[in-house]
Amino acid sequence: MNPLLELQPKRIPLSLYIHIPWCIKKCPYCDFNSHALPSPDQNALLSAPFADYVDALIADAQSQLSFVQDRQIESVFIGGGTPSLLPAEQFKRLFDALRELYDFRPDCEITLEVNPGTIEHSPFEAYRHIGINRASIGVQTFDDKVLQTLGRVHNPMQAMNAIKQARQAGFERVNVDLMHGLPNQDANMAIHDLKTAVQMGATHISWYQLTIEPNTAFYRSPPALPDDEVLESIEEAGRCYLLEQGFNNYEVSAWVGANDRPCHHNMNYWQFGDYLAIGAGAHGKITLYNHTEHADGIYRFSKSRLPKDYLNFMPSYAPKMVSFEKVSEDSLPFEFMMNALRLRHGATTQMFEERTGLLVSSIDNELLPLQHEGFMVHDATLLSPTNMGFRYVNHLVRSFL
Repeated sequence: MNPLLELQPKRIPLSLYIHIPWCIKKCPYCDFNSHALPSPDQNALLSAPFADYVDALIADAQSQLSFVQDRQIESVFIGGGTPSLLPAEQFKRLFDALRELYDFRPDCEITLEVNPGTIEHSPFEAYRHIGINRASIGVQTFDDKVLQTLGRVHNPMQAMNAIKQARQAGFERVNVDLMHGLPNQDANMAIHDLKTAVQMGATHISWYQLTIEPNTAFYRSPPALPDDEVLESIEEAGRCYLLEQGFNNYEVSAWVGANDRPCHHNMNYWQFGDYLAIGAGAHGKITLYNHTEHADGIYRFSKSRLPKDYLNFMPSYAPKMVSFEKVSEDSLPFEFMMNALRLRHGATTQMFEERTGLLVSSIDNELLPLQHEGFMVHDATLLSPTNMGFRYVNHLVRSFL
């Protein structure tokens, strides 16, 4: 399969991902690139190489200038780890430098992940002054016993206070991360979590099922999880409650309230947009055309995972890029659909062609059977799942392998 259309990066949105790798401690379910500080006390925070790390982030951003190709940064997402461990003054230094390097859209969405156990009221106000305009609070549950099982460093009161304080500090957009299918959880417990988040002021809820991943403590010693029947009752009860509260399930695990809008940064991921990536273990995706060093095409890249390795490449040159690989033409349909079909309304055929360089007719052999089976919408301008397809999205995605 060969690209039949000319890739035009200027028509593809560009975002920026920033990874802060440290945590107070590693949660037993977490398979993200996060690394516990030597101890949870103030001395460990004071001795952490935050200033050196920001220097490395700035150099990393500098090294990716050629990937911008005359585009503005439309969104920024600061993830981890626990990004709220980084002092506000270091965030200010970082964003002052980033704004010198890149052209940020005036309405650029900037999201910071925060942990209720590592945040106080004053940093929320400081983040707002820096330009961070969206908070994503990692609550997981408001059940104290289950929080302990999950290894979280906060309690329910701290979680509720974090949501309240973010709103009081001026954050009009506050996402709350919640898990379901937790140890010994039933539908009533799951609904209590959702109700609490809504009542405290969440404008967006990421609600996803706990899964046991390899290379985690839970994988080696798994907890007792609800069976399939209970999981179905939880999902149905939660869906009904959120719909009653005016939330829209625009992506498989994302719900947006009536006074908010979908997360622009995540929408860019799901719609196969481009994103720069800085930080230890950060992954990026970029479309290149007439680049001085690389052939035309779509590339994925990643950085050194361990913070010490990432920092060891400073200050003489930019942090190490450990992979930079062109996405093969044959895998582009799967790469696109793996993301777009997670959206309730999918993507347009124009978007598919602009962002893969392929004619939509090149996937007719995969697309037409799914339409006939009732999994995808019959529409010449859309690549969208039906209600049934949205429920069985993994089946749809596998069809494009």
